[in-house]
Amino acid sequence: MQASHFLDTKTLAWGHPSTHHRIRPIPTIRFRPIPPVSAVATSPAPPLTRQKMHSLPPEKVELFKSLEGWASQSVLPFLKPVEECWQPSTFLPHPSLPKEEFLDQVRALRERTDGLPDEYFVVLVGDMITEEALPTYQSMINGLDGVRDETGASSSPWARWTRAWTAEENRHGDLLKTYLYLSGRVDMLMIERTVQYLIGAGMEPGTENNPYLGFVYTSFQERATFISHGNTARLAKNGGDPMLARICGTIASDERRHELAYSKIVEKLLEVDPNGAMVAIADMMRKKITMPAHLMYDGEDPKLFEHFAAVAQRLGVYTVHDYADILEFLIVRWSLEKVEGLTGEGNSAQDFVCGLAPRIRKLEERANERARKMEPHGVKFSWIFNKELVL
Repeated sequence: MQASHFLDTKTLAWGHPSTHHRIRPIPTIRFRPIPPVSAVATSPAPPLTRQKMHSLPPEKVELFKSLEGWASQSVLPFLKPVEECWQPSTFLPHPSLPKEEFLDQVRALRERTDGLPDEYFVVLVGDMITEEALPTYQSMINGLDGVRDETGASSSPWARWTRAWTAEENRHGDLLKTYLYLSGRVDMLMIERTVQYLIGAGMEPGTENNPYLGFVYTSFQERATFISHGNTARLAKNGGDPMLARICGTIASDERRHELAYSKIVEKLLEVDPNGAMVAIADMMRKKITMPAHLMYDGEDPKLFEHFAAVAQRLGVYTVHDYADILEFLIVRWSLEKVEGLTGEGNSAQDFVCGLAPRIRKLEERANERARKMEPHGVKFSWIFNKELVL
């Protein structure tokens, strides 16, 4: 049965009409029409191309168990005590304020966001939705052999890291979502649907339940989010919203700290198992590092992620150039060109990875050239009330 499209409460009153306790008329409350409910999600089913699982041999599982003491001393310190962490309420109008003061702060927030273009909100929404799909990312890490949280409350340092990392990351989506809600610039219903579709769809990073692959992926991804949030901070500042700039910059700082932790794990793997680590890095780069929200869908646009990525590329928030920069950065950080003691497969992997960035840059130049020759076309984004942007 369909719900009523609106509820008229003007005639509601407590007590008999003749009493003095009649309720004042209340404005009509209107709700959006509720669409028919389907038992099957309508998100396009993406082709599954990497359904390889459990590629970590037993002896490598034991290696990760042997590194638990090291992880306690070298990885867990990258976490912050809860008492020292910022919380979303730090940056938002506080609901305990007197009504008019609270509303004044909301008005000021809306005035600050007035100077930001629609394109910026598409990118910020996409970043927020990516953060909101956090259950998927924790599930991915908890699927990695040798480091998963076996009980849900394991005392293993690997499990403790994953839970606390998730708790720190959880604040990012909460803060951005509330700020966007208060701004009035976006369609929260379509955004919320997109989040639900994305969590339901999951992700397919090609990590094969293998922590070697998983930690290479997270090292790359944390740096990518550090760059993306840093660029949204810069654009917010230039657009006249210093508070939003501070928010995005603070989130970027968290991502940077998490990046250092994951990179340190890969650095350790290169020390104790250089061949296995090098092959894993090459494997992930051959597959290409897929963005975690690549299955994004809003129920309307089957190419939503592609369109969001195009806007991010055009604004300079996250680009193919950044992808190559991250690869070059990690090659230097991990000293991949200097790793010794490799076998034939490890040597081939080293040559591939260390020579990949220039190839990516050539592909970028060709892609840019093709883009310049393409006719501009309009794309409507449900997140901004179906306004059309030219791509």
